[in-house]
Amino acid sequence: MASSPPRPDYTLYRSRRGPLDRLRGLGGLEGLRRKRGGPRPPGRDRPPLRRIAKWLALAVAVWIALAVVLFFISSQFEQGEGVSRAAERNLEGGSSFLFGSTVLVIGSDQRPSTSTEAKAPPRADSIILLRASFGEVRRVSILRDSLAQIPGQGPQKINAAYALGGTDLLIDTVEEYLGGGVEVNHVIRLSFDDFPKLIDALGGIDITLKRCVRSQKFNGRRVNLERGDHHLDGQQALRFARVRDNLCDPSEDDRDRAGRQQQVLSAIRSRLISPGAFVRAPWIGWRVPQTINTDLAGPGLSALAFDVATGGAGDTKVLEPAGFGPGGSVLVSEEERAEAAKYLKGGE
Repeated sequence: MASSPPRPDYTLYRSRRGPLDRLRGLGGLEGLRRKRGGPRPPGRDRPPLRRIAKWLALAVAVWIALAVVLFFISSQFEQGEGVSRAAERNLEGGSSFLFGSTVLVIGSDQRPSTSTEAKAPPRADSIILLRASFGEVRRVSILRDSLAQIPGQGPQKINAAYALGGTDLLIDTVEEYLGGGVEVNHVIRLSFDDFPKLIDALGGIDITLKRCVRSQKFNGRRVNLERGDHHLDGQQALRFARVRDNLCDPSEDDRDRAGRQQQVLSAIRSRLISPGAFVRAPWIGWRVPQTINTDLAGPGLSALAFDVATGGAGDTKVLEPAGFGPGGSVLVSEEERAEAAKYLKGGE
């Protein structure tokens, strides 16, 4: 009987998946059929929900990554803008936004060139110390008319330190004023020109008023807000934060003004973690660093933003005046300042 012919040698080739085949759910025999236009197995005509979820997750990741990249690029361009070398040297190093870092937030009353208000050397219209760490944010607001010992200048309203010596002198004044070992690690400054741009980059902010707020004119415009919910654009938010004499309640003073500034800060935080901020994420990432002057670069700013987002709304301690001093200044007791320094550093 004749022997059977030898079995031929076969070389097996396995098709390689394309880079997107795994996300598309293509592979094996089904992928080969679909690529060649062959019939699909029954029941597989519609894309599965899992595949849709994968594409959606990919789109979200790309959108967030684009915002982060634009934020870092914009931050690098703007790092150190408007912050003097003397101020940077005066900042205390060795801090971390993971374990705690103190940021001096300065709202400068420097007017834009188009403003019709009287021009004068800019002062610190608002002074806020922010202690940020992972999962916690503490804020202390210092009234701008608080009487303080300004190094080399004598006792004056604390906001004059900025006009006399810029950010550098204000850092020294604030640290000495609070005492208790408080050290400023970073600084953020916003002017009347930049602040509205910040709010507009976020798409505006939402506030709720327990009573109406009416004011005198700011650059030809008034604040006239009834009790209830309001959506404010940049210019409206700036005027709201500046209201000192509320015509709806003549008994209000600078403490209420500080409270409105804190309300704006809380509204900014709420906006940052809202769905609307996600939709505008790349625009926010590009524009926000351009609206502030700070020593922080991209990593530091992003760490601060993360702390603010995860730290909750929190309470703000406003230094309570105990009386009035010369030239319309307000006096804050040493005990009140010591308590604020302790609170800022983590005490109750």
